[in-house]
Amino acid sequence: MIKNRGALSNPEGRFEIKTHEEYDDGWERDQEELPLLATTLIPDHAKSIISRNDSPDLGFDQSINPYKGCEHGCIYCYARPSHAYLNLSPGLDFETKIFYKPNAAALLKEELNKPKYQCKPIVLGANTDPYQPAESKLNVTRDILSVLLDYKHPVTIITKSSLIERDIDILSELAKLRLIHVAVSLTTLDIDIKRSLEPRTSSPKGRLRAMASLSQANIPVRVMAAPMIPMINDKELEKILALSADAGAIYASYVLIRLPHEVKDLFKEWLTNYFPDRALHVMSIIKQMRGGKEYDATFGKRMRGEGEFATLLEQRFQIACKRFKLNQTPYQPLSTHLFSRPITAINHGQLDLWG
Repeated sequence: MIKNRGALSNPEGRFEIKTHEEYDDGWERDQEELPLLATTLIPDHAKSIISRNDSPDLGFDQSINPYKGCEHGCIYCYARPSHAYLNLSPGLDFETKIFYKPNAAALLKEELNKPKYQCKPIVLGANTDPYQPAESKLNVTRDILSVLLDYKHPVTIITKSSLIERDIDILSELAKLRLIHVAVSLTTLDIDIKRSLEPRTSSPKGRLRAMASLSQANIPVRVMAAPMIPMINDKELEKILALSADAGAIYASYVLIRLPHEVKDLFKEWLTNYFPDRALHVMSIIKQMRGGKEYDATFGKRMRGEGEFATLLEQRFQIACKRFKLNQTPYQPLSTHLFSRPITAINHGQLDLWG
């Protein structure tokens, strides 16, 4: 077991040409803890920055992912399979080989300066966390936010990191113009579960503190109780919502655990290691909510599931939201009519045209 990492192995991705098989040569160090596995940061000089989405399950059209891979190491992360497209493992590679986009801000300016660009809210964090540890020194996300503020462009941020507090200066300016929503994901309040489930994320207390800081700066906050895992953290749902409301969250949502592609094997490996007494029972309930399968990607079902357990979870969520006065404030769509290109950008474009 590798300290402070979520995955317990580094299996090949589904597109690998070669595979390997573990072989015990008798030289393993019995019960000795493996050394820390270093993180490698790799520049990714992208040619475009805004991704478009047409999934009916997702409430946005545009997103930006400043990073590929995520050092947070959440074992359940649905983005893990994307590392297979890079010929890397969705296991330990996903959380130790992090690609970042140093030219993200410049690319964003190019996109926003295009005459045919239509302003629609952009989501940061739809795939991997924009405030993972590398952001503290790379500032890719902060640079993106600075551009969005310059252009008065609406943005929604999804994170499970208290590092977002660093950027409250920018976020509060966006909030004054109704250009920002923030969703903070809070999976568990149990620090022991958190350490193995999502090892390098901020502590539960840190995330609650971040919600409070954002709320005090008049930045609308949503708590995402996600993912809900039966027999692991689902019993915490009401308490997560209660403490988040106390911290200033005004909206709430939840998502059922999703196990696409390689994630299901990584999750089952984690489950067997940390919860051997209930591993089979957990997977049995997940299958009940997925039509007998470990994962069902059907639109309309993949976020909530189906069956008795899923229905009960939905009912508990609705009752708790009413009790703690979450989702009672009418949702305010982000403003798009303020979008404008800075004079410097317009002048620069004219110089390019006539030069």
